[in-house]
This record gives sequence, structure tokens and C-alpha cells, in this order.
Amino acid sequence: MPVPSSVFSVLLLTADAGVQAQFKQAFRDASITVVRDAAALRRETAKHQFDAVVVESRGATDEALALREHIDPSRTLVMTGSRAVLKRTAKTFQSLDNQNGHGLHQSKTRDHSLESYLEIKMGEFVKGMRNGAAKNLHPMLISAVERPLITSALRETRGNQIQAAELLGLNRNTLRKKIAELHIPLKQLRAKSDRAV
Repeated sequence: MPVPSSVFSVLLLTADAGVQAQFKQAFRDASITVVRDAAALRRETAKHQFDAVVVESRGATDEALALREHIDPSRTLVMTGSRAVLKRTAKTFQSLDNQNGHGLHQSKTRDHSLESYLEIKMGEFVKGMRNGAAKNLHPMLISAVERPLITSALRETRGNQIQAAELLGLNRNTLRKKIAELHIPLKQLRAKSDRAV
């Protein structure tokens, strides 16, 4: 059994240099293996396990048969499509990469903790607020985070304030005070919780 690599690996079946270049750009840090025919696809999938297999379909069934024989779809992302579809897909990956600013190519090493996520989102918020010459961000951010946190805890406990206070690590009276200060509608939360059950 092959040892899994820490690098995202892609097997790309296409003879089109433009599609190859686009996928290489979209997955910069990935290991990309390019093959040009179904026989090479079969050989590569028999030797290695890939995270993604991308196939330019040309109307033939050889590629589809090779995929079924050697690829476990529960472990490998499989994409097939015409040359035009693959070009659009690569462009989509590139635009997602550019929008996130973090990149698809970093997904294996990126920290997925709550703290990391909040740091990214708070950074975007602070930058936007700074550009708008805002002041007193600390109380604004604390309120913006505290309201959905308390709302989520109340929803999880079906509006039970004692359980929500315990979950949050707050005194029940402190929670009641915050519910009033933040204008959290308890009746709506209870109704949504009852419907969800």
C-alpha cells in the first residue's frame, strides 16, 4: 500500500496545454501528473492513489472504464468534462483561490481551528472598518461575537437559560442581563428549536 503524501495530488488526462496550464496555476503546490491517453491513465491509477482525477472526456468510454477499475470515489475526487468545462472549472478554482487569499493549494497545511477562522474574519472586518475610519472596534466586535454565541447556545439548549449559562460558563443572571442588553428574542429561538425537532 502506498504511503499517502502530504501534498495534494492530481492526475490530469488532457492533451490540451491550456487546460494543463490552468490546472497547474489553480493547484500551484499540488503534485500534478499529466497523461494524454486512457492507457496512461490506467497505469498511473494502478500505481498511485490520487486526491483528484480530472479527465477531459472526448466521447469515448475508455476513460470512464479506467476510472471505475482503479479509483475509489470515496477517497478520490473525480471530475470529467469537455475541454470547455475543464477550462471553466480551473478558472473557478483560481477565482476561489484569489477571493480567499489563502488558496486551495494550502488546504492540507492550513489551520482549521476556530481561532484561525476568527483571526481571518476579524482581520477582514477590521481592515474594512479602518478604511471607513471607524473607532471603538473592541466593544463593537465583542457585541458582534457575543450575540450569535449566546443565540447559538440558547438554540442548542432549546431556550433553557440555565443550561445555556452552564454551556457558556456564565452565571444565569449574567446571561439574562446579556439577553436583554443584546435584544435576543427568546420566543423566536424557542419556536425555531421546536420546529427543528
